[in-house]
Amino acid sequence: MMKLRTRRALALAGSAVALSVALTGCSALNGILGGGSGDADRDEETGEVTESANIDIFSLKLGDCIMESATGLLEDIDVVPCAEAHDQEVYYEITMDDGDFSEEDVDAASQECIGDAYTSFVGVAYDASTLNVTTIAPTKDTWEGLNDRVIQCIIFDPAGQTTGSLKGAAK
Repeated sequence: MMKLRTRRALALAGSAVALSVALTGCSALNGILGGGSGDADRDEETGEVTESANIDIFSLKLGDCIMESATGLLEDIDVVPCAEAHDQEVYYEITMDDGDFSEEDVDAASQECIGDAYTSFVGVAYDASTLNVTTIAPTKDTWEGLNDRVIQCIIFDPAGQTTGSLKGAAK
């Protein structure tokens, strides 16, 4: 099995926030086991994606706009320039401290995605917003084998694709 990162959904459950984990088996990945081709073409000054590309999941960066991929274990992902229609955007990253891998610690750290970081990015609090959040987070394998400590907070509009950044969308 290849070393892959996990996509996790953040969802509101009453007044409390609950995390759910969706995983797929290795057999679901048989068709994509070549993976991405490294990183995308990027503007030298801003680091923004300049041309659509399929990239290795570990090349995904803050500010990248991405196309929806299957929920579960991720090896690669499609990025596009944010000026083009896209499904999701990486708006915040959390770097966890070293130590033993813990699902509970990853879940707890992921809550930061819908706290002050969300309010600062969107312009309204998560519970007052129409936008949704998911994360891309380390797995036990990537934590232990690749020193993966980054949780990426991903924002999207459940109504469909957006063009441009959702920064300051206030919705």
